[in-house]
Amino acid sequence: MSVKKLASETALYGLSSIVGRLLNVLLVPFYTRVLASTAEYGVVIDLYALSAFVMVVLSYRMESAFFRFGTPLEDRERAYSTGVWSLLATTAVVVTAMLVFAPSIADALRYPAHPEYVRWFALILGLDCLAELPFARLRMEQRPLRFAAIRLTNIGVNIGMNLFWLVFCPWASRHGYGWVHAVWSPDNPVGYIFLSNLIASAVTMLLLSAQLRRVKALFDADLWRRMVTYAAPLIIVSFAGIVDEMFSRAMLKYLLPGSTEENLAQVGIFGANYKLAALISLFTQAYRYAAEPFFFRNAHTDNALQNQARVTQWFTAAAVAGMLGILLFLDVVKYFIAPHYWSGLHVVPILLMANVFLGVYYNFSAWYRLKDRTVLGAWISTAGAALTVGLNLWLIPRFGYTGAAWVTLVCYAFLCVTTWYMGRRHYPVPYPLGRMAAYVVGAWTLYALSLALRAVLPQTLWTHLAIGAVLWSGFVWAIFRWEKTAVRR
Repeated sequence: MSVKKLASETALYGLSSIVGRLLNVLLVPFYTRVLASTAEYGVVIDLYALSAFVMVVLSYRMESAFFRFGTPLEDRERAYSTGVWSLLATTAVVVTAMLVFAPSIADALRYPAHPEYVRWFALILGLDCLAELPFARLRMEQRPLRFAAIRLTNIGVNIGMNLFWLVFCPWASRHGYGWVHAVWSPDNPVGYIFLSNLIASAVTMLLLSAQLRRVKALFDADLWRRMVTYAAPLIIVSFAGIVDEMFSRAMLKYLLPGSTEENLAQVGIFGANYKLAALISLFTQAYRYAAEPFFFRNAHTDNALQNQARVTQWFTAAAVAGMLGILLFLDVVKYFIAPHYWSGLHVVPILLMANVFLGVYYNFSAWYRLKDRTVLGAWISTAGAALTVGLNLWLIPRFGYTGAAWVTLVCYAFLCVTTWYMGRRHYPVPYPLGRMAAYVVGAWTLYALSLALRAVLPQTLWTHLAIGAVLWSGFVWAIFRWEKTAVRR
């Protein structure tokens, strides 16, 4: 029943994660068409990549410490209040510093004419950081519907404000509605993307006011020290994870040989195609929302190891099926981005496989959080980050963003294998590695078959779609036939 509960919660979190992030993905074709150049979209990709680094430091994984120390009901209020007061104090200091030194920061980021970008991101990061523990509490209390409603509202406001500033206001200005110039200027479309995010984050904080009112006037210093000690290695884990995911996008503008504008154009192309590959992560994110509190709640049950093996196997099957679907229907999926970004489509298969490895790594890495061995997790993640940095510095100047894509795959494969290998001694989960590998091999075999069939059959879109539909359906049917007894149970 516990695995069934995890599946139902994953589905509910998917309401916000999959639907919500799909709506955000729809912003990619929107941005790639509305913004004047690939360089402008490169600015968006660049700043969001950098903000991910700041968010890790700003939140210092306090939500994971809350799951660890707030799982017993009698300790929940104390852990929650202590964590919120800690985040409030540190966030106030960091955000104030970013606001004060915004011109210097903007100059270092090569956006000297736009210090307002830094100020808006400071406020966005501050609000999002303060929302971390209220969202974590909703997950802990198994309230996925409220979680989903707030997340979807955030995304709806963000999309609505984007449409207002980037579509309605230009249209109104062209048709003589002069009042729009009081709230809009045609000179800085990129800035309105960030401002839309800021408004959405502010609305989210208002919707979380019920959870914030539950913060009590107490701060347990001893508990805080234990929470920070537990979370400190996870900061390294998260920071290393951001390095693995974002370093290449953040450094392309520095490592490529062209001008800043030319390099930002390459960042835009790589970032847009990365978004296509990240479609596989929609399911992964929904699963993670449910899985982290699930693993803590069930860590001491008799069948904890078997449950984790089972859900990891099924997660792998679902992730690989999603990867194969994108590969087989890439002729349609590519229309999520504008045609002048299609020159980067060749990296999508590489990044898809990388995202599958990343999802499996999340499952394999549960042992060091459950067993309070977060230091070991930090060492593994640091090794992966060092590998990422070294390979990117070597390959990006030679092969551009194609080299960055291969580095992503190598890094996530390294993390997956290393975490599994080290976890065998501390938390011996009997993962069915043979079956998991068979899913991956089967998917790539079918993709190779589709390419071979396309070479000999008529070169039409409908032919390609028919091949994809037959092969993908066959793959899913084969998995259900293989796993029918477990699925029924």
